[in-house]
Amino acid sequence: MQEAADFFKSRQPVNLAVVLTNIAVFIILSILGDTTSGYFMVMHGANYAPYVVEAGEYYRLITCMFMHFGIQHLFNNMLVLVFLGDELEKLGGKLCYLVIYLVGGIAGNLISVIYDMQTGAYSVSAGASGAIFSVIGALLAIVLLNRGKIPSYTKRRMFLMASLSLLQGLTSSGVDNCAHIGGLLAGFVLAMLFHRKLTFGSKIPVEDFREDF
Repeated sequence: MQEAADFFKSRQPVNLAVVLTNIAVFIILSILGDTTSGYFMVMHGANYAPYVVEAGEYYRLITCMFMHFGIQHLFNNMLVLVFLGDELEKLGGKLCYLVIYLVGGIAGNLISVIYDMQTGAYSVSAGASGAIFSVIGALLAIVLLNRGKIPSYTKRRMFLMASLSLLQGLTSSGVDNCAHIGGLLAGFVLAMLFHRKLTFGSKIPVEDFREDF
């Protein structure tokens, strides 16, 4: 019990709130029905291009970020988010993390909708992976901008993480790769835009951060 309490105390507050929100939504949906059913999920806010574009249900770009197809889908995403999200929040701060997570996730879902409308290959999509890829993209940008000032991450490690994550999605079935790629690019761009206004990490003064570039 004490170990669990210590674990929660060591987490970053905004990221922890995001993780707990995802878990809470999953529990509620599991009580209401079958989270592995595409029909059930789309009826409760999952992303579906025709509903977003033709019916104007733009809220789906947000709600789908907190929905998961089954416990394994939830577990895999939250396990990654707990650690990477904490790292981004520590480096960029609460607001930076939240903006990158939400805006990056929405951007990924929007690109997914555009792709589906262009190809006519409609599918129901849900999950936090687009937002998580936005976090990965932001961490990659921060590592590049800081040139080794972040001990926990190196350029090689971040490139490898991003590449393997994308490769896993591209070689697996039932994965919304457009949301992954869109989220990764959005997070990278957002971090690049924010870096002159924010101090990435309490030990990196803004002046030092800028002098390297």
